[in-house]
Amino acid sequence: MTSNSSHNGAHGQHSGHRAGQTSLKSYMKGFVLSLILTAIPFWLVMGNVIESKTVTIAAIMIFGGIQMVVHMIYFLHMNSRSEGGWTMMALIFTIVILVIVLVGSLWVMYHLNTNMMPMSPEMMKNMP
Repeated sequence: MTSNSSHNGAHGQHSGHRAGQTSLKSYMKGFVLSLILTAIPFWLVMGNVIESKTVTIAAIMIFGGIQMVVHMIYFLHMNSRSEGGWTMMALIFTIVILVIVLVGSLWVMYHLNTNMMPMSPEMMKNMP
């Protein structure tokens, strides 16, 4: 019984040490991906790379969604193996909520622009 107990203790220590190394590697990979996923939309907007505003907005929203998923996987360590698969369910739920929030935000911004700024350039010329 003593050897079994020490074996479990050694396994626990090895497992903890390995998780620490994987964690640092995971954090660094997530950090680099976050930098890239932030720099690309910034470059798209500041460099006026894409002529169409609609395509630029869609690209920024896609990069934002990908960045949120990257944060969940690399910083929150969500995967299909941990917690009996419940973290994967949480990831899927978060992706659904993310789509609802992103599409809803675009819908609100579009309608605010359309309804709050209904003037045409000709109407603006006649303003006092």
